[in-house]
Amino acid sequence: MSSVAVPFYQRRHKHFDQSYRNIQTRYVLEEYAVEENMALERHIIEERISRAPEILVRLRSHTIWEKMSVSLCFTVQGFPTPVVQWYKNEELISPASDPTKYRIESKYGVHVLHINRADFDDSATYSAVATNVHGQASTNCAVIVRRFREEEEPHPAALMPFHLPLSHDVCFTHIDVQFLEKFGVTFATEGETLTLKCSMLITPELKRLRPRAEWYRDDVLLKDSKWTQLYFGEGQAALSFSHLNKDDEGLYTLRMVSRGGISECSAFLFVRDADALIAGAPGAPMDVKCHDANRDYVIVTWKPPNTTSESPVIGYFVDKCEVGLENWVQCNDAPVKVCKYPVTGLQEGRSYVFRVRAVNSAGISRPSRASEPVAALDPLDLERTQSRLFKIVISKDDLEGDVQIPSPPTNVHASEISKTYVVLSWDPPVPRGREPLTYFIEKSMVGSGSWQRVNAQVAVKSPRYAVFDLAEGKPYVFRVLSANKNGISDPSEITEPIQPQDTIVLPSAPGQVVATRNTKTSVVVQWDKPKHEEDLYGYYIEYSVVGSNRWEPSNHKPIKYNRFVVHGLETGEQYVFRVKAVNALGLSENSQESEAVTVQAALTCPSYPHGITLLNCDGHSMTLGWKAPRYSGGSPILGYYIDKREANHQNWHEVNSSLITRTIYTVEDLTEDAFYEFKVAAANLVGIGQPSDPSEHFKCKAWTMPEPGPAYDLMICEVRNTSLVLLWKAPVYEGKSPITGYLVDYKEVDTEDWITANEKPTSKRYFKVTDLHEGHTYVFKVRAVNDAGVGKSSEISEPVLVEERPGTKEIYSGVDEEGNIYLAFDCKEATDASHFAWGKSYEEIDDSHKFKIETEGNHSKLYFKNPDKSDLGTYSISVSDTDGISSSFVMDDQEFERLMALSYEIKNPTIPLKSELAYEVLDKGEVRFWIQAESLSPDSTFRFVINDKEVENSDRHKINCDRSNGIIEMVMEKFTIDNEGTYTVQIQDGKAKNQSSLVLIGDAFKGVLAESELQRKEYLRKQGPHFSEFLYWNVTEECEVLLSCKVANIKKETDFKWYKDGSGVDVEELPDLQKGECHLSIPKLSRKDEGVYKATLSDDRGHDVSSLELSGKVYDDIMLALSGMSGKSASPLKILCTEEGIRLQCFLKYYNEEMKVSWSHRESKISSGEKMKIGGGEDVAWLQISEPTEKDKGNYTFEIFGGKESFKRTLDLSGQDRGKVIGGLPDVVTIMDGKTLNLTCTVFGNPDPEVVWFKNDKAFEIDEHYAYSLEQGKYASLTIKGVTSEDSGKYSIHVKNKYGGETVDVTVSVYRHGEKMPEIKPGQLAKPRPIPPSEEVLKPEGK
Repeated sequence: MSSVAVPFYQRRHKHFDQSYRNIQTRYVLEEYAVEENMALERHIIEERISRAPEILVRLRSHTIWEKMSVSLCFTVQGFPTPVVQWYKNEELISPASDPTKYRIESKYGVHVLHINRADFDDSATYSAVATNVHGQASTNCAVIVRRFREEEEPHPAALMPFHLPLSHDVCFTHIDVQFLEKFGVTFATEGETLTLKCSMLITPELKRLRPRAEWYRDDVLLKDSKWTQLYFGEGQAALSFSHLNKDDEGLYTLRMVSRGGISECSAFLFVRDADALIAGAPGAPMDVKCHDANRDYVIVTWKPPNTTSESPVIGYFVDKCEVGLENWVQCNDAPVKVCKYPVTGLQEGRSYVFRVRAVNSAGISRPSRASEPVAALDPLDLERTQSRLFKIVISKDDLEGDVQIPSPPTNVHASEISKTYVVLSWDPPVPRGREPLTYFIEKSMVGSGSWQRVNAQVAVKSPRYAVFDLAEGKPYVFRVLSANKNGISDPSEITEPIQPQDTIVLPSAPGQVVATRNTKTSVVVQWDKPKHEEDLYGYYIEYSVVGSNRWEPSNHKPIKYNRFVVHGLETGEQYVFRVKAVNALGLSENSQESEAVTVQAALTCPSYPHGITLLNCDGHSMTLGWKAPRYSGGSPILGYYIDKREANHQNWHEVNSSLITRTIYTVEDLTEDAFYEFKVAAANLVGIGQPSDPSEHFKCKAWTMPEPGPAYDLMICEVRNTSLVLLWKAPVYEGKSPITGYLVDYKEVDTEDWITANEKPTSKRYFKVTDLHEGHTYVFKVRAVNDAGVGKSSEISEPVLVEERPGTKEIYSGVDEEGNIYLAFDCKEATDASHFAWGKSYEEIDDSHKFKIETEGNHSKLYFKNPDKSDLGTYSISVSDTDGISSSFVMDDQEFERLMALSYEIKNPTIPLKSELAYEVLDKGEVRFWIQAESLSPDSTFRFVINDKEVENSDRHKINCDRSNGIIEMVMEKFTIDNEGTYTVQIQDGKAKNQSSLVLIGDAFKGVLAESELQRKEYLRKQGPHFSEFLYWNVTEECEVLLSCKVANIKKETDFKWYKDGSGVDVEELPDLQKGECHLSIPKLSRKDEGVYKATLSDDRGHDVSSLELSGKVYDDIMLALSGMSGKSASPLKILCTEEGIRLQCFLKYYNEEMKVSWSHRESKISSGEKMKIGGGEDVAWLQISEPTEKDKGNYTFEIFGGKESFKRTLDLSGQDRGKVIGGLPDVVTIMDGKTLNLTCTVFGNPDPEVVWFKNDKAFEIDEHYAYSLEQGKYASLTIKGVTSEDSGKYSIHVKNKYGGETVDVTVSVYRHGEKMPEIKPGQLAKPRPIPPSEEVLKPEGK
């Protein structure tokens, strides 16, 4: 800040912009703080009494690069609305004077000055003055325009020839931080040194007002330490590591905190394990920390290393070292399996550091990084001292009096439990006395009744202790005694029973792993968390190239999130990924592998086009050209959209509503002599990308010059260490005469002088620039030439670093198996949107008669269909959507002749083979090797080679050749284990040659050897009585199971026997072996018939056995066959009326409940239950329908499944209701003689039933005494007029149709007048008795 006094009203605001309102930093200037409250009060008063212009947000200074645009803005308020004028070095700015340079906007109190494509002359002090009738206010700022090389600025920044010196009231509202170079993803190894750097441009550069550089690892702020050193100054921030460990792995973020906000950049640092001291040993543990420190005790924790290729970790050793010494002491004798260990035996008052080493079957790892120092002090000692005002110290010891023997400890409990130890904690006794205390711990196994002192040799000073050597799975109780020099206290209260056991378990494997494309060298991996994610340290991610089965670790320190970006992958390669969860017990099982993913950039919108050039103008239209985006976003570019606007106009207007597919377009309907600027946006499948930067202001004035216009669409390819190739397109405007050639110019970016690469104009539209300096950066331009002279220069190309890319590949030539000549190129960086463009003389090839192009994935081939001398020349290829990958190949005479010769050799015919070398095993176990050619001449020769050794015709190797059929064979009588190897037949017939090999190694050889031995044994077996067909089964039409076998080579003395489960089977008659067949019948197969059945043959020539295990699948298959055979015999469904309801029956030859059958009603499968019960007997299957209702009508199907076919029987019960008496009749009727009796009921049936009345089971005639009626087909009545005692008896109504019916009985009792009426039970209804259906109903439909 300037030391010159500034009026208070000009400096009473902090001038924070919107991004600053919520950020309080340490850079607030001191003079703002003194009068802040006073300023606020005065501001309120001024608002009430004044409407003069007041600037709320001031202008801020900018430092920009040449040809960048900049916008200066500020906010002002006042009433009436102030009028704003802009000044540059005290000179009024008028946009009309230079419409292509300035544009002024004013909206809602925000005023903006736009400076387009700034140059050095725009470096100045800019002022804005706001004026109304009440006064004026002003603000100003500095704009500094820099070149790429600061020494070439016309004036140093400190000595700019400004006409108006920088005002003292310039208030930089915030500091702008622009990163010039950022640190990226870094890979390092333990033990190395490393520095992460970021260079930046800070505007303005003020010594008293600098941003603050903050470094974070995984969002944890870092500070200077033994391992990390921070630096910030001279436009650079750096973080240095003196000795890397896996503890340093993580996401690093640099945050530049200033009054302008926060600027930050981030990248991941991967730290690999250092080489193990012992081959196969694991990596070092990490993140060693100390907890719960006390006088002689501390708990040490750590995180386990990843073991991708090493054997699993079986435990850890913990080492301690006193601070200031170098003597490391191992704390545990046996490896501890959990990543937590209580270290005891520390010396009170001393400080220690700890480290951990992992152990596996191969050895011990390197030690971890040492922990932070921890002091062996009791934190409770601090609580025993109480501070008072005036620093009077009172100790609790002074308040406890003369206590001699201490009290017992209290609150004894287990603070931590594991399988190998228990940590006991307790509260010190109160009162405890003034003497120093120690403790003794005693343990007792529950039920033992005895106590054992744990620390008899070592006194414990801390109120906690780790007890080891406990029996696993046994409960213990504990108690503690306190002691001083005066004696030992009574024991404390006994703890609850405590059982040593691990309180945590290994985590389960993470769930589904999904890998998606991210960049050209990275993949995003996400996964589902394990079911139980408590106490997790994090996850390890591993990757493998598809097909390699070699896994590599991605991270070397557990990450806590279930999403991770795996870096360092090879572009175009396919990878799979897996994840492991980590906790204190170790690593989980591997997750399932992800789907394979190809490393390519994810699909995005294309980048912006660039290099907009005016190619022609006729006064009413302009022809524009531009360069395609550097990256298509992973999807082919579909076309372009163009926007235009006149100079000084704010709004852009659409030029084309439909996509333009080329990079050249003529914009029509323009105003002559007007200035226009344009911008272009590319579109792909994802959407429309960012538009290009606005072009220069082009004046719509017709071109009439005689020289040609500019060439356009400059492309640079084949960048190597000292050369490159430049391509371009011909100018649209040729001038007054045709173009005769082109001149190519180039220069280094930091020089002024252009160099012409070709002395004479080249007629081609490509040029190879050579003799360039490796590692230097160049720019290029092209000028067209005609008879009138040299035309306009093209747009200058982008800067190109002349340096061969690592892994650059070239076009290579070859001949395929069919003798076709080709050129090929591989590009792993190719994406789905990449196009392999082949060219000859750098013109794209489109001659399908001469060439054929085949592209698959990242590999492309150019085939020559009919190669000849016209194919000599330069061939090129370029791959779009990559970082300029391209190559060329010169096809000269020598290379052409070499390829033609190779093609001829390949196409030269060989001896054609009908069959390659093969083998077959003959009946006696001999092995025959044979090969067959299409034809062999009498002069042909051949030889057999076994394991590189030729064999001759002999008794062991019988070799023969039938030249008429082209068959060459070798028979080996004895094929043994010594015959493993490679068998080859080499044939020559004139100049033609051929050979064929057969490899019999490993499993292939074992298969041939086993088959040979089997055939030899079969041959020997068949020399005596034997089974020509072993035991098999079939099912007869009578549903009997028949076990059969066929015998051969038998004689009268041959003995045949049947066995089941080792016991002989008695048969009614022995089989006639002369017929060659033997059978054993099993009727009505059931589970009791399961077992192993054997048939034996024997006589003096030998013995043979055949067996069949009739159980499991064999039993199930037989039962299925029985079902099929029984299904063929299934009768139509029949109805049987029972007391419970209706029973549907199907009669079969054989039925077993294990058969696969089903009943269905209206195509819905029926399950057996109380309503519908399924059952059957030996020859019948039935379905019982209890108390049928309307719902039970419909089609019923019985289906029996018999393997490939099933058998159905159906019956339609729709509309089939037997005759029924619905109700109305009592079971007993009592009536006085002389009265009239009327018995009435309701009947039902479908079809309508027949109704008949009976008396004492006999039908009676209807007369005047007995009257019968049936109304509406459902109301039946019997009337007896003038009843007498003779009318007493049983009356029955018989209701029946063809589906059956019911009979209801009513007992009528007649008593005389004057007699006592007999007592009857009220409410008793007559119970119906069922009547079976007539015979015609027993003929349902069948299948």
